[in-house]
Amino acid sequence: MTVEPMAGSGQPIFVRRFDRYNRLLHGFLMLSFLGLAFTGMPLLFSHEAWAARLARLFGGFGSAGILHRLFALTMIAVFVLHLVRIGRRVFQGKDLSMLWGPSSMVPQPRDLLEMVGHIRWFVGAGPRPKFDDFTYWEKFDYWAVFWGMAIIGGSGMLLWMPEFFAHLLPGWVFNIAMIVHGEEALLAVGFIFTIHFFNGHLRPEKFPMDTVIFSGRVTLDELQHERPDQYARLIREGRLDEHVIGDAPAWVHTLGRVVGTLAVLFGLTMVGLILYAVQ
Repeated sequence: MTVEPMAGSGQPIFVRRFDRYNRLLHGFLMLSFLGLAFTGMPLLFSHEAWAARLARLFGGFGSAGILHRLFALTMIAVFVLHLVRIGRRVFQGKDLSMLWGPSSMVPQPRDLLEMVGHIRWFVGAGPRPKFDDFTYWEKFDYWAVFWGMAIIGGSGMLLWMPEFFAHLLPGWVFNIAMIVHGEEALLAVGFIFTIHFFNGHLRPEKFPMDTVIFSGRVTLDELQHERPDQYARLIREGRLDEHVIGDAPAWVHTLGRVVGTLAVLFGLTMVGLILYAVQ
């Protein structure tokens, strides 16, 4: 059986994009990142009046530092759980599609071609590329976060437990860790709260909010329009029916809109405060 876009019922058909595990991990990633940003930036810009006021909301700079570490532990747990799942799929499930192919987050030659084609489409010099499961900018987002979690998390652990690591590393490493931790965190906050939010929510076809990371599903029409190569591949392989599911409960969409909107507003506010501090 092959699913048709509206199945003659006038009701949209939904296709699974993210499973519950990935949605939960992303939820905790959102929570920990927002927490780290709003407890860490006041420490980085402690000389600014707005930083002191923001820190007081958490009980002062000392309390903000404690909360910062708790949010860091949450993000580390998310990072480890993500790596564990990848390891299980690759080594236990022998799912090598994680490493290469249309469903892999590993950058591939077609991503470069699609990026060039997308730029040409922006300026009216060519057709819109036919994207597959993951686009080049989604892969960029993924690896930017992956790299950032490793660098920020690693340098943060050095600064959190200097006495322990001082037995293993020379003192100058901690000076570098302090610089790297602050600058990389600043870069991450700027990137997530502008580029990622724009790609995910603020571009015209998604504005004002894309709830896919909360609901885990898109309509079949969206899949055909946004990822025509994935749609064609699923049809060709006879696997489209495997991905068809019902709509998420209404409260899930409502939660996604509320949480997503608050995250965007808080994030853009933080970007404004940072720009004010560095002007």
